[in-house]
Parts: sequence; C-alpha cells; structure tokens
Amino acid sequence: MPSDNNKKDFDPVYSRRAENKPHYKQKNQKKRRMIGWSIFAILLIVIGSGLIWGYGAYKNAKKTFKQTYDSTNIQKSRNVSSVIKSGKPLNILLLGTDTGALGRHDTGRTDTMILASINPKKETVYLTSIARDTKVVVPGDSMPYEKINAAYTIGGAGTAVKTVQNLLNVPIDFYAIINMGGLKTMVDAVGGVSVTPPLTFQYGHANVTKGQKVTLNGKQALDYSRMRDDDPKGDYGRQKRQKQVIQALVMKMINISSLTRYKNILSSLNGNFKSDLTFDDMIAIRAKYGDATHHIKSQTLQGQDAMIDNLAYQVVSDDELLKVTNKLRSVLELSKASELTTDQKTAVDSGSSATYTTGYSDQTGTAGYTTAQQPATGVGY
Repeated sequence: MPSDNNKKDFDPVYSRRAENKPHYKQKNQKKRRMIGWSIFAILLIVIGSGLIWGYGAYKNAKKTFKQTYDSTNIQKSRNVSSVIKSGKPLNILLLGTDTGALGRHDTGRTDTMILASINPKKETVYLTSIARDTKVVVPGDSMPYEKINAAYTIGGAGTAVKTVQNLLNVPIDFYAIINMGGLKTMVDAVGGVSVTPPLTFQYGHANVTKGQKVTLNGKQALDYSRMRDDDPKGDYGRQKRQKQVIQALVMKMINISSLTRYKNILSSLNGNFKSDLTFDDMIAIRAKYGDATHHIKSQTLQGQDAMIDNLAYQVVSDDELLKVTNKLRSVLELSKASELTTDQKTAVDSGSSATYTTGYSDQTGTAGYTTAQQPATGVGY
C-alpha cells in the first residue's frame, strides 16, 4: 500500500471537490499533465512477458501487485471471472492522474483515459483514447455536465468507470490507474526510451527536433508526453506522442533480462499504481490473452472544440459516438447498437449555450483503428 505521504494520491475523499475547488483546469494549472500509457506497460510486463525471469521474480511480482490491488467496491456490469475463464474479449480502463509531480498530492484528475479492449481470437489489443475535456454527465454529480477527467475527482475510480461505461455503452471489466510521478521512475528503471519526434519543440526537460531520433530519460519522457499547448493538434497530438513513449517503454520492459532492472521496475510501482486486477487475474489473462499483446491498434474518440459557459470542452457528435461504440462492441463480440442509449444522448448533448470552434479534422483512427505496433496483422472489424 502507499505510504502515508502518498495516501492522498489515491484517496477519493481527499479531492478538489471536497475543498470546493473547480474540476476544470485553471490558467495556473496549464502545466499539469499526465501520461496514462505507462499503465499499459505495467500490464504488459506481466501479460506479455510471461514473467520470464523465473520463480524468484514471480514471487516478487506477486508481492508487489498484492500491494497495488484496490477494488474500490466497483460493481461489475458482468461476471469478469467467467469472461476470463471462457477467454472472451475484455475491457480494461487505463487512467492516468495529474498527481505525483510538480508538488501535487491531492486526488487529481484523470488527464489520460484509454480503454484497452483485448480480443484473444483476433490476437489484438484495441486502444481507444478519450480526450480529457470530453463533455459528459457524471453519475451522482450535482452539476448537469462535466469534463470527463473530473469523474475520478468526484467519486474515485468507480465513478470514472461508470462514466465511461455510460458514454461508450460497453462493459468495463477492470481499471488500472497510475499517477504522474510513476512515469519518470518507470522510464529511468528501463534505462530510458528512444522516440522519433513528429515535431520540433522545447518543453521543460524535453528539447527535441522533428524526425531526429532521441533517447529520453524519465524527466525528458514525462515532459515530452505532457506538452500540449504548442502542438497544433492539441491534446490529440499529445496522445500520439504518448503512444510513442508507451511503445518504446513496453518493448524495453519485455526485453529486459537484468534482475536489477526488473526490481527497479517493480519498485517504481510503489505508491504510484492501483488496480482491481489481482495478480491471479493477471496470470489468468496472460494464459488466455497473452498472444493479443503482440498486435496493438488504436483510435481516438473524436470531439469538436466547444465553449460552454466560458469553458473549453470537446463535444462528441452522435454519429462519432455511435461509430466508436459499435467498433468497441464488435471487438467485444456484442450485438451492434442501432442507436445511442439515453445515457449516451445525455452525455453528448451540448446544450443551447455551446459555441463551437474549429476541431481537429486530421485525426487518424476516427474512421477505423490504425496499427500502433508491429507486426501488423490486418485484423479489423
């Protein structure tokens, strides 16, 4: 379990809401960003590698993940044990909070939200990114609508899970969450990651040039993944750079054979990671779903820029939401939805006060999944 000093990082009671602070980002909070892709690397180190370091490493990993377990009393929408036992496709909601760095120790917001849909038959993991400013209705909230990254602040992981379930009309079987402070430690634990930047920029410790491959240490990788304001594609451009970091991080983790490195990776999870995945769940998923981690595809739930009550939101159209919903339902081998549910319609209703500005129109993934990691399989819908 986290130390007393870190308790606030994962305590939903200790929140900005309890302090009567707004859920939305204020001007002096612009630098507070988070990458949640590192969560997926944590899962892959167990699921994808098969714990290749032997029995001693197995025991250490089991002890570590026992400490990171937190059910938060989330009511499952289906029998997850039965899902895993039968090898059916499953969903894991990956959350990244903006705490653990820059002096932040409150609950924070989930500035990164990714739904990982694992299909063992197609041997593919499908990652669906949700923009932090996506306008939604948060269950149990007193406000008529919120940015989706406030759901965790309002009610913890359980509320975040329920909010995403309502938005996308698919079951969420597990969640996993990591705070910002964990990313730097994880990257350093593997000896850094190499990326080829899609644009030139300097932000914090990151100073990169477009097209020139560079190896980033923990601080540099964190800032490389956080920068948004100077990217012409905004949060969507940042998501692409996050994908670069996670791909590099995953490959380094899977290929590590050094026991020292391995221990450092497990140590980096202390106080930074929580999930309702037990170690036994991870081992079972490894046995049933391990081959799916060889192929990763990604898409983004695409919204449009909108100003509502003088705050910036991403508003998802009915057509876009139904399209992404049915892609996910196809991955999960669920029946196709002919229309949006009442919860979905409520979530995307912008209200009469919305003023739209130009959205990002060049995003790949809104028309279909794009291959994010080799080897490409051609598996689609």
